[in-house]
Amino acid sequence: MYPTAAKLIAAILFGALSWWLSDLVRPFLPQEGSLEWLAPVNAVIGMVMGWRVLGSRAGRGYGAAIGYGWTALAVTLFWVLLVWSGREMLERSMRLYYDGPMDAIEQMIALFVEYGAHAANTSTAVSALFGAGFCGLVTEFAARNAA
Repeated sequence: MYPTAAKLIAAILFGALSWWLSDLVRPFLPQEGSLEWLAPVNAVIGMVMGWRVLGSRAGRGYGAAIGYGWTALAVTLFWVLLVWSGREMLERSMRLYYDGPMDAIEQMIALFVEYGAHAANTSTAVSALFGAGFCGLVTEFAARNAA
């Protein structure tokens, strides 16, 4: 729970990685919604996951650090997709698009999968994996060398 240099570094790096990946994914997303908040919201989610997932596990070795970076990436991706599919579901609900709450939840899950499919391309996936591994290594370095 207490702040460390590794948590701060992980939060900053994962926030920046999330922002960068958001810009890479933007052309593949449907342009029907407002995408102006995509990168800032994803960066905040990335910062929180960097702090909580990657930063809290720093100091266990460089090999583990890459794995923790990938874990933080997976958790960040989950929350990003959940937030944006939930936002779209709420927006549609306000326009009375759904027949009931279960229909809204089912469609939110479908949006979750659809957004994930839009984001799943080779260049983005490779960039995300290398970026998350790099974030893990730098966080591990910060944990070992913090005074």
